[in-house]
Amino acid sequence: MSAAALKYQDRIENTTDATRGQPLAARILARKNELEDALADVGPHDHARRYAISTALTGVYALMTGDLAHPSDVVARSLSSWLERNKHIA
Repeated sequence: MSAAALKYQDRIENTTDATRGQPLAARILARKNELEDALADVGPHDHARRYAISTALTGVYALMTGDLAHPSDVVARSLSSWLERNKHIA
């Protein structure tokens, strides 16, 4: 494999991977902001991408209730799953 291919393979693609090791709340907010920015940049005719991003944001908005810095175990698990499920959208 060429050096350029290895560099591309190791590149961090999104905030989900870039924020590993940080608190869950920071990771969620970073990814939410990234998706909101991506939604603002989606062209008017890219319906599938717009729908995927909107659906992901709707899911996280529903989970972001209460104390995001200290979520219950169930909410924390759901937020973590949301991050993994939506890390390749946008």
